[in-house]
Amino acid sequence: MSAPEVGLSDGAPADPPVFDEPWQAEAFALVVHLHGAGAFTWTEWAGALSEEIKAADARGEGGEGEHYYERWLAALETLVTRRGMAEPAALAARKDAWAEAYRHTPHGQPVVLA
Repeated sequence: MSAPEVGLSDGAPADPPVFDEPWQAEAFALVVHLHGAGAFTWTEWAGALSEEIKAADARGEGGEGEHYYERWLAALETLVTRRGMAEPAALAARKDAWAEAYRHTPHGQPVVLA
């Protein structure tokens, strides 16, 4: 059985990119999944990502290259909060929990939330 094609009729990417880190692939997959579930259109997604890249560039942080998936994640957070799928405080609490777990995880071990 072959893998399903990622491309969708409204402009979704036809081929998934190569990722530098596992979290980037997970963020990509989450966006594709949420789109498939009807949470937003690709046009809405592209707009949110474009806004985030422009804002990052305006702040002097860069939106392309090594920072691209940071912008991808920020755009995803914006869309899910805008759509009422997650509260900003809940996202912040989860980020803090992951950061704390990461700081207390020995090198080479998987990060696990308590």
